[in-house]
Amino acid sequence: MAIFIASTKSISRGSGQSAVASASYRAGVELEDKRYGKTYDYSKKHGVMSADIILPSALAAADIDRSELWNKAEFSEKRKDARVAREWLVNLPYELNEQERKELAHSFAQTLADRYGTIADCAIHQPTQ
Repeated sequence: MAIFIASTKSISRGSGQSAVASASYRAGVELEDKRYGKTYDYSKKHGVMSADIILPSALAAADIDRSELWNKAEFSEKRKDARVAREWLVNLPYELNEQERKELAHSFAQTLADRYGTIADCAIHQPTQ
């Protein structure tokens, strides 16, 4: 029997966090944080099955790069204690195959993107035991 678990947390400067660093880690890629002049490289991280940018339906024709997206999120907030992103962690049932997990995650992200007019960065990791 599948058990659904979901949680959300804020990525906040007040806690010393960076949206660029978080996105780099979740997607398992190298991203440059232009605000701080740092490069975060998680390209050797194992277990990332896919990482896709999900746009609201109104922006479906746009082409947005992950680095550009998260650097704009950082630059848009001026306060030192700003919340620069939100993160949803969703445990998907291991009974689903890879394609079914991806479809479910993308559907969830698309619903959030359309409802709140925001962009989602959807990273899917291999299930753990």
